[in-house]
Order: sequence, then C-alpha cells, then structure tokens
Amino acid sequence: MQLGLIGLGRMGQIVVDRTLAAGHDVVAFDLDDEAVATAADAGADPADSLADFVDQLGSEKRIWLMVPAGEAVDVTLEELEDHLDGDDVVVDGGNSYFEDSVRRAESCPAAYLDCGTSGGPAGAELGFSLMVGGPQWAYDELEPVFDAVATGPDGHERMGPAGSGHYVKMIHNGVEYALMQAYGEGFELLHEGRFDLDLENVASVWNNGAVIRSWLLELCEEAFREEGTDLGTVADRVEGGSTGTWTVQEGLEQEVPLPLIYTALSERFGSRADDGRFSRRLANRLRYGFGRHEVPRRE
Repeated sequence: MQLGLIGLGRMGQIVVDRTLAAGHDVVAFDLDDEAVATAADAGADPADSLADFVDQLGSEKRIWLMVPAGEAVDVTLEELEDHLDGDDVVVDGGNSYFEDSVRRAESCPAAYLDCGTSGGPAGAELGFSLMVGGPQWAYDELEPVFDAVATGPDGHERMGPAGSGHYVKMIHNGVEYALMQAYGEGFELLHEGRFDLDLENVASVWNNGAVIRSWLLELCEEAFREEGTDLGTVADRVEGGSTGTWTVQEGLEQEVPLPLIYTALSERFGSRADDGRFSRRLANRLRYGFGRHEVPRRE
C-alpha cells in the first residue's frame, strides 16, 4: 500500500524505513529538506511541499503524522483539511493528549486514528508497540503498515474509540516513570549501602532470570557499563514530565490513587530544584537509553 508520512525526525524516519522494508510505498514530507533527502535516499518518494505531498497520494489517502504533540498537529491538520474526505485515514503517531485526540477525531474530515507509539529508537531494529484508537475500519485499512512498523501482528492492537490509543500510551508512560523510580531507588541504596558493589554486575545478574528483569533493567546495565558505577558526570536532572502529569491528573479525576506514579513525577520535578540524588541521575541516563534524549551532565 501507499503511505504518506509527515514528520521525519528520529521516530518518523524509523516509520519510513520499516514501512519501505515491508514492501510498501512511502511519500515523505518534512519542513527540513535534509530530512526529506534522507527519506528519499532510503527509497521514499520525496515531497517538496504539502501540496506536492497531497498530489502524490491516491484518492484514498493514508497519512501518518509524526510531528511534535500540541500545536504542530493542529496546524498540520488544518493545512490538510481541504484535501481530506471520509474515505481517507490520518494517523497521529505522536504523544498527543488523549482529549486533544478526541477533539481532532470529531473535527477531522478523514477517519482519525490516535496511535500511541512505544519503543524509542530501538524500534528501528525491533519494531514499535502501537496502541491505536479510532474506527475499526480505519484500523483494518492500516493494518499492513501497523504490521510493518510494530514488532509484527502482535505488536499493535485497536484499544477502542477515538482517544483510547493515546490514553493507554499516557498511562504506559506513567508506569514507566514509576518503574524508573523503583530501579533508581534500589540502585541508589546499593550505591550508598554497606558493600562496595559493581552495579553493572548487579544489573547483569538481575537480568538473567530474576523476577525484576526487564528492558529498563538492561538499560541500567548499559548505563553502568558506559558511565561507571558512580554514573560519572550524569547530572541529577530528569527532563520530561508532561505525560506523567496527565496520568496523575486523570487519577485525580477518576479518584484512583497513584502514589508510585505521583512520587516518581514529584522526584522528576524535584531534580530541577536541587542536586544529589543517585536515583534521579540513573533516571536521567535511562531516558537516553530508551529514547536517545540528551543527557544533562554536571560541570
């Protein structure tokens, strides 16, 4: 099938590469000409403007947006609006707030799929985990592309109506915050505790058969291997926080207590006011591991 891709950052390029590798055609557009050239080198058909992008797509357009959450999504949809109808499908693969996705689904002329995307740059090789909300028929239409971009048929699923995909991804991120906090606190106690331990060795042993083994724990092992047991110059500063904030707000609205996620979010914000927590330094480095986010470092 043919897919139009708008937004060729790190994650967008992965969608391009995996879609092409599965034998589909891709029309690629971005405001950055170099990003378009990179996609073209991979085999995509480049578009030099949004008008050119739309012209290259067929009568039944299948469009994937991989642009930053927020205003950029609304601006892109507004520019596409006159070129869309009820036979078209638009996928928002970014980290949009689920209520924004519900609003966009109601106003978009095309069928709108909100697609929570997890896996980070590692998805280039392994594929993503995709949580999709929106009409069943539109999900079925995009299934060949979802198979390609995800880890395979088991790596994606329709969660429910509009907004549900980004809702599930929002809570996924809240769980991620809590897991990072738990690993951070455990390794902080080991680091400050009674024995002189090699934390890379600890993480390695835990990753082989222990109850708490996971990809995040593999990234802890990577962090200690590359930075050292004391994490070297990694700063006590953890960026991000929007999806965790949304998760805590939803917990308050639904009267569901979320003490672990709330504490992890508070620690993340606290890292911007004071310095010294080993657990937050590890969380800082883990964000590089799964998302290749920049690592703030100490002077």
